[in-house]
This record gives sequence, C-alpha cells and structure tokens, in this order.
Amino acid sequence: MAVTPATKHPQHAALLTQWCDLLRRTRVAPISDTPGSAPTPAPAPAPAPAPAPDAAYGEDLLGRWSEEQRWYHTTDHLVAVLDHIAELAAYADDPDSVLLAAWFHDAVYRPDRSENEERSARLAERALAEAGVGAARIAEVVRLVLLTTSHDPAPDDRNGEVLCDADLAVLAGEPAAYAAYAAAVRQEYGFVPDDDFRAGRAAVLRQLLDLPRLFRTPVGHERWEHIARRNLGTELELLLATGPATGPATGPAS
Repeated sequence: MAVTPATKHPQHAALLTQWCDLLRRTRVAPISDTPGSAPTPAPAPAPAPAPAPDAAYGEDLLGRWSEEQRWYHTTDHLVAVLDHIAELAAYADDPDSVLLAAWFHDAVYRPDRSENEERSARLAERALAEAGVGAARIAEVVRLVLLTTSHDPAPDDRNGEVLCDADLAVLAGEPAAYAAYAAAVRQEYGFVPDDDFRAGRAAVLRQLLDLPRLFRTPVGHERWEHIARRNLGTELELLLATGPATGPATGPAS
C-alpha cells in the first residue's frame, strides 16, 4: 500500500469525497455489456466479506499519486484529467468507468520501468474487485488503463476517446504551462543522460506528431488539436537545436 505523504494535496479531502461517491455509484449501477445496449441486470450477490471502507482505497490511491519520484504524474495531473473528463463526459458511453480508469491510469508509476500501465491495470483489477465493483465494469476499467499505453482508441471506442483526450489535454496548454509540463517530465527522467533523453523525447514527440489526430472527441479536437501540435513542434525544434536527437522513445506521451 502506498504511504500517504505528511503534507496532503490542497484538494485531498475533496478528491477523497469524489472517489467515495464514484465507488458507491459504480457498485450500484452495472455497466452495459455493449455501448448503447440496455443495462444487464445485476446478478444476485454471492456471499462475500464486507468490502474495506471506501475511503481506504482513495487514501491509498492519493498516496500513490503523491510519491516522491513524481514531478508531472502527480495529484495535479489526476485532478486535471478528472476535470477534462467532466468536460467531455457527454461523449462517453460510461463516464463513471472512464473516471475510475483515470484514478488508476498512472497509479503505479516508476519512470525507470516500462510496465507502469500493466501494473496500474492489475492494481485496478484487484482493488475494484475487493471494493465490490462488478466484473464487467472492472474489465472496462482495465481495458481503458491499458489503452493509455498507446493513446490510440478505436474509432467507435467513445470511453477510450474521452480518457485519452483528457490525458493528452496537457499538450494543449499555454506556452508557460506546456514548458512547466516538459520540465517536469525531464525531472522525472533525471537519471537519463541529456543526450539519451533528448533522443528519446524527440522520438516520442515525432510519434505524436505523426498521428492523424491527437484528439478523437469532437470537442477535444476542436479545442486542443492545433495548440497541441504547435507546442509539440516547438519542443521538438528546441531539442534539435541543442544536439542530435535520434534513438528509441524515452518518456511518457502525457
């Protein structure tokens, strides 16, 4: 279990309330088997131990988001993603599953490891089962968390489009905000030599710029696409101006 930091985030209490409300809602309302279909009736509950208090799961997650190795993937990032999901919620088939996925999508984060999304997905699978969330919704949350590895949802994947757009919205920040984001990513990868980081980060930026669309929801595409491409292009130009930048991708896309 993650250790809760001595100094809590200013929105800690509000986030904990949001988490508890979300968990209670998702236990009560089962997810539909397919988008647009009628909800599947919930099966009669099997005898099981009472779930741990909802707040305990939220405290654990908030502790994870506050770990000392994080500079960008912090509670502030979680708050931003949750806020962007709220903006895009009307487009999702199941907004609550998207919100659950947001809470877990970077819950396990070690910059020196490549399996963070897989480990975060497994954490979601275990924790949500213990909390009494239904199997169909857990499967959807796991799928969504894993999708943040590529940020490439299928055209009809409305939940995936909302989560990925919310996660990538940082790319469309104002110049100062984008510069702070880029600096925080570099801080997380402080163990990587400058030349190697420059090459790896440039590869990530090129991969993003090569996508036909960064943002898949209509609102996200209209609001953020142009600004994000400008920011990515500027960062790439700055990297190339300081030296060669060829090599395998290093660092997160968001």
